[in-house]
Amino acid sequence: MNNFRVWILAGGLLSLSGVAQAEDAGWAYFGATQTGTRYSALKQINRANVAELEVAWTYRTGELERLGKGREGEQSFEDTPTLLDGLLIVCTPTARIIALDPATGVERWAFDPNPTPLPKSVNFPKCRGVSNWLDETARPDAPCRRRILFGTWAFRIYAIDARTGRRCTDFGRNGEVILSPDKVLIKNEFVSFPSPPAIVGDVAIFGSMIFDNLRADAPSGKVRAFDVRSGALRWEFDPIPRDPADPVSGDWQGDSARTTGHANVWSIMAVDEQRGLVYLPTTSPSPDFYGGKRHGNNRYANSLVALRGGTGELVWHYQFVHHDIWDYDLPAQPILVDLRKDGRVVPAVVQLTKQGFVFIFDRVTGEPFFPIEERAVPGGAAPGEWLSPTQPFPTAPPPLTAQGLTPDGAWGFTFIDRNLCRKRIEELVSGPLYTPPSEQGTILMPGFAGGANWGGGAVDPVRKVLIVNTLHVAGIAKLVKRTPDPVLNNAPDGVNAGTVITFPQLGTPYAVENWLLASPLGVPCTAPPWGRLSAVDLERGTILWQVALGTLEKLLPVPLPLEMGAPNAGGAIVSAGGLAFIAASADDRFRAFDVNDGSVLWQAKLPAGGQAVPMTYEVGGRQFVVIAAGGHALYRTTPGDYVIAYALPRETK
Repeated sequence: MNNFRVWILAGGLLSLSGVAQAEDAGWAYFGATQTGTRYSALKQINRANVAELEVAWTYRTGELERLGKGREGEQSFEDTPTLLDGLLIVCTPTARIIALDPATGVERWAFDPNPTPLPKSVNFPKCRGVSNWLDETARPDAPCRRRILFGTWAFRIYAIDARTGRRCTDFGRNGEVILSPDKVLIKNEFVSFPSPPAIVGDVAIFGSMIFDNLRADAPSGKVRAFDVRSGALRWEFDPIPRDPADPVSGDWQGDSARTTGHANVWSIMAVDEQRGLVYLPTTSPSPDFYGGKRHGNNRYANSLVALRGGTGELVWHYQFVHHDIWDYDLPAQPILVDLRKDGRVVPAVVQLTKQGFVFIFDRVTGEPFFPIEERAVPGGAAPGEWLSPTQPFPTAPPPLTAQGLTPDGAWGFTFIDRNLCRKRIEELVSGPLYTPPSEQGTILMPGFAGGANWGGGAVDPVRKVLIVNTLHVAGIAKLVKRTPDPVLNNAPDGVNAGTVITFPQLGTPYAVENWLLASPLGVPCTAPPWGRLSAVDLERGTILWQVALGTLEKLLPVPLPLEMGAPNAGGAIVSAGGLAFIAASADDRFRAFDVNDGSVLWQAKLPAGGQAVPMTYEVGGRQFVVIAAGGHALYRTTPGDYVIAYALPRETK
C-alpha cells in the first residue's frame, strides 16, 4: 500500500497562576508541566545559534531486538522523556522505564514490567510518557519519596522509585495494580494505558485507550483515580452517564447510556494544580461512524470535562461534537495559559480538535473566551441514524484547516490528475463539515486523523502564541449494510484490502469502510501543503502564519524533496529562544522553526521516524533538546529505538 495512504488511514485509528515557570530549566511532565504548555524558559539555544546544533549523545533502548525479528514495525515510539532529580526518564513502547544520565546518555537503571518473551498478542504498544509524585513528608533518602507512575499495554499500572527504578512495595501488590475491563474482550480488542496519568494532590488519574469500531456495546471508557501511596481506587468518572439521575442522561435516548461503550480519554489530561482541577478530553462513543444505537447528543462524550481531582466531582463541561459519527475525538491535551481580555487576566484552557478548531474557555467557569455559535449542519443520515441539527463553531480563531470539500476543490499534480480527483469526488457524497457518513461513501474533511491529533500544541505564555501541527487531507467513510459474509462478521479486527480498511461495527446494521481520498499517484486530492505548522495569537484570535511541515521524499513512488507538507504525528515544543522544535513528519527530519515567521532555521536527518514530542532541559550549564526516534507502527515510518540529544558545540554554547 502507498505509504501516504497508510499514514492517513492509520491516524484515524489514531503566568499569574504559575502556568509559566520562567526559572524552570527542567521538564518534569509530558507537557513540561501539567499545564501542557510544552514551554521552556531556556534560551541558550536561540535563533542566532540554532543552526550549529549537533548530536550530543545517542542511546538505543534495544526495543527492536526485544520485539523480535519480523516485528520491528509493530511498535510506536511516542515517548516524551522527563527530567527527574537529575535523571532522564524514558518510557519505551512496551513501557520499559529507563533512566539515563542527561548529560551523557549513559544508562543508570532500567525497569521492565513485561513478561519474557513479549506476547505476540500485544497490540500496537506505545507509551507517551510517565508522571511523578513527590512525598514531601518523607525523609530525603526514603525509598519511593519520588515515585514514577505509569500504565502499560497490559492494562496495569505501576509505581517505582525514581532514583533506583525499584518497585514501590506499598503500592498495590508489590508496586503493581492489575485491572480488568468491565466486559469480556472480543478478538483483538484491548484496553491499555498509553498516556501518562494526571497527578492532583495524592491522586493519580488514568484515562485509557480502547480499540475503535469493533462493536456498539464496547467496554466502558471510564477514567480511574488511584491513591499514589497505596494504589487503592479513589474514584471513577464514566463519560457515559449510566445513572438516570445524571443531569445529562437525557442526552442519551432510550437505554443507550447503559449499552454503549467508550467515550474514553486516550490522550493526555491537564491539571490546574493551584485549583485542584483536572481537564479531560473525551472521545466518541462506540462505534465511531454509526450512532443509530445511541440517539441523542451523547454528552459527556466529545467534551472537555473539568473535575475536582481529589474527588472526581464534576465542575463544568462543554461538548464540541453533538452525537459524533465522524470519529472527531478530542485528541489533544488541553493547554492551560493565562490570557488578557478587556483589561483583566483570564485563567484560560485551550482545546484543539480534529476539525481544525481552536476553542478557548475560562478554565474555572467554562465560559467561552470568544463567542461560540451553534450553526446548522447537513442532514441526510443513513436509515436509523440520529443527527443533531446544529454543531458548535468558535467565532475565533479561524479554523486551521479546510472544512468540507466539493468537486471544485479537487487538486492534482497535473490536469489529468486533477480531473480524476474531481471524478472521484463527484462519485461520493461531499459537502461542508459534518456531512454524515452514507452508503454511497462520504468525504470527511478534515479526515478522521485531523486537523490536530494527539501531538497537540505548544504555547509560549509570554507571547501568548500557540504552535500546532495539522493534517490537511480528506478521508472517506462508507457504510456497508451487514450481510451474512463470514469474513466481515467474524473478523472484529477489521479487514484490510489494499487501500481500504473495513471495521465491522458489530451490533449495528452497518460495517464501515475507510480510505484516503487520493489520486492514482496515491497523494491527496486536496490542495497542499498536506502537513502544516501554524502559529495562533490566542488573545487576538488570529492566525499569525502557516507553513508547510515536511517533504514528500519518502512517500512518493519517485522520491522528491518537495516542500508540500507531509503526514505527521507528534508535536512541537516552544522555547524562550524564539524557537519551535518539532519532528513528527513522515520524512524522518527534526526541525527548528522561528516562532516569529515560521522559517526553518535548522534541521537534522533522524535515523528513524520522530513521531513523538521532543523536550529540552539544561544540565551542567548546557541546554539539550531530546527526541525519541523509533517510528510508528500504524503510519509505517522508519522503525528504530533511538533517543537522541542535541546541543551546541561546547566551544560555542
